Amino acid sequence: GQRIRLPSDRPQTGKANKVAKSTSTSSTRNRNLRSRSRAVLPSISPAVKTAPRTSRAVALPPSSRGGFIWPVSGRVVSRFGSIGKGLQNDGINILARKGTPVRAAQNGVVAYAGNELRGFGNLLLVKHEGGWISAYAHNAELLVRTGQKVRRGQVISRVGSTGSVDKPQLHFELRRGNRAVNPERYLARRKASLG
Repeated sequence: GQRIRLPSDRPQTGKANKVAKSTSTSSTRNRNLRSRSRAVLPSISPAVKTAPRTSRAVALPPSSRGGFIWPVSGRVVSRFGSIGKGLQNDGINILARKGTPVRAAQNGVVAYAGNELRGFGNLLLVKHEGGWISAYAHNAELLVRTGQKVRRGQVISRVGSTGSVDKPQLHFELRRGNRAVNPERYLARRKASLG
């Protein structure tokens, strides 16, 4: 699946932002899959993506009690895991009305705010205590900037349909280190419904 990789905070030598090339067979399969189900499988691609380098390091705020919260209420239209044909969804996709507030799942620092990663549209990456990272993609509007501290529940963006989707939704990922995990296992009591 499409992978979001945060650059390390250590200085890098050589080319900092390499992107792996996909094979033409995978690209064709990926294009066909997207054309059949663009609205629900926005973050599917065999290519590895690297987020642009972030600015200076900022101390992470401590986590708040209660763990991660749902970033938006809505219907889950694509779940974490294998979706067939060797493709993987590294998060969940939640349908919501355009402009719906998206909230930070936990206290953290914005590691990336931009739209340079193909397919994700307007994307936020937030670093959290304990090596956690949360990702919020397809936003209509980003309300925070790289390096900014955010609080659990703070409105950080608004739902949109940017990137590789045509219906307003949020693609949400949780990562522990570099490994994507099923967000639904770590989110507080369910506030989104399964579609």
